[in-house]
Amino acid sequence: MAKIDLVSNEWADLVFEGRNKSYGAYVLRKGTSKRNIYAMLAVLLLAVVGLLGIKLINFIQEQQAVANTQEMELSMIQEAKKAKKVEKVEQPKIEPEKVVEKVKSSIKFTAPVIKKDNEVKEEDEIDLKKVEDSKEAVGAFTVEGNDEVGGEVLKAKEEIAPPPEPEKPVEDNKVFDVVEQKPMFPGGDAALMQWLSSNIKYPVIAAENGVQGRVVCQFVVEKDGSVSGVTVVKSIDPSLDKEAVRVIKSMPKWTPGKQNGQNVRVKYTLPVQFKLQ
Repeated sequence: MAKIDLVSNEWADLVFEGRNKSYGAYVLRKGTSKRNIYAMLAVLLLAVVGLLGIKLINFIQEQQAVANTQEMELSMIQEAKKAKKVEKVEQPKIEPEKVVEKVKSSIKFTAPVIKKDNEVKEEDEIDLKKVEDSKEAVGAFTVEGNDEVGGEVLKAKEEIAPPPEPEKPVEDNKVFDVVEQKPMFPGGDAALMQWLSSNIKYPVIAAENGVQGRVVCQFVVEKDGSVSGVTVVKSIDPSLDKEAVRVIKSMPKWTPGKQNGQNVRVKYTLPVQFKLQ
């Protein structure tokens, strides 16, 4: 089969050899090569524009994910600083001691006890006739008062300090978004990034299709440092999502977060980057 040259116009001269070339059909066929070139250039231009548009959209999405992650981490740091501030505890008001201006005379009351005569002390004996004839009252002490009618009888007081308020216990199963001490991967953030890059296995399907990007995941760091409840909050591709969840579940135990000095469950957000070399 002869090769077809879409650019050359020689075929039109062969077809119309010996014919009337001023006829409109010859003119149309003579311009076919230019139209073919324009059509190929238009298709190529559309393909380039479409590819650039896809790359621009992916770039904008990645930048937005980075900005959202940074904003979330900054918010967590600010909230943690606020939680560290010790709230001012209002001291209970202590009522001033009431001053007794008028005191009624009283005689010390001694509970009756059977004793031998030689064991009874003189100050413990009660003169019943004196009590009956006197306007003095019977109280805890023998007091010389200044008002026998409307005065008050002095009483012994025992001041007991109020017990200290117990520290509020941390709820066992509560998942905290912000804590005083956030959980940490063994070795810190740099070690976390190194561990992810060493353990991620790029899915073959995604690599063949040229799919790359950032998968944002959330999970809970438990009290013992283990990872649970891994979910995808920003998806790129099902195969990349699945690999991000797998690698997070296989992580070693973290240093757990703390609140009020106790290990607590903490929610953590982690972006996992997939990039073709």
